[in-house]
Amino acid sequence: MRALIVEDEPAIAEDVARALEDAGFAATLARDGETAWFLGDTEDFAVIVLDLGLPKLDGLSVLKRWRAAGRDMPVLILSARGAWTEKVDGIEAGADDYLAKPFEIGELVARVRALTRRAAGHAHAVLEIGRLTLDTRRMSVAIDGTPQKLSPLEYRLIDILAHQNGRAVSAGELADHLHGADDAVDANAIEALVARLRRKIGPGVIETRRGFGYLLSGA
Repeated sequence: MRALIVEDEPAIAEDVARALEDAGFAATLARDGETAWFLGDTEDFAVIVLDLGLPKLDGLSVLKRWRAAGRDMPVLILSARGAWTEKVDGIEAGADDYLAKPFEIGELVARVRALTRRAAGHAHAVLEIGRLTLDTRRMSVAIDGTPQKLSPLEYRLIDILAHQNGRAVSAGELADHLHGADDAVDANAIEALVARLRRKIGPGVIETRRGFGYLLSGA
């Protein structure tokens, strides 16, 4: 899944990006408000981590523009301003969660995971879809209760499909979420990845809906 990180402090941005990539996300960085607004308005992200104190356009204005345009992706606000009034302003502008600086990177990752689960209609960290069990905390997959040895890329593909609430995902969209919009990955590479996964976890777990894409059986 794609995550947009909007942060102008390089050290924080890189730490957050690294942590989210370790957690299975494909991270995109934006250093100022205008770039963030454009990316969030024109590209699809599973979640956005948004700093408030940004150059060119402040984070609260960026968030208000997204919501006014009907962009409903989950947004976690980061800010050095931890006063309750700032939190209220952020929530009223359309934020889904708020984390004050300084913060623990593990808490940020947990909150981001929770936001993506809730956006997909899941309340718990362990998702059961048909024969498949996905533990988002341990980043593990089991089929009929048997743990599967998957590569990070294979896990991320399963994770993306598990959070779609039964919606079929095209090869192009999967490529965007796995590799980011800037990386040119053709549909054949996604088909090869799905084929390899099917050999590992068995048939009938990942379905192909012709003309629409892939989904998990039982979703």
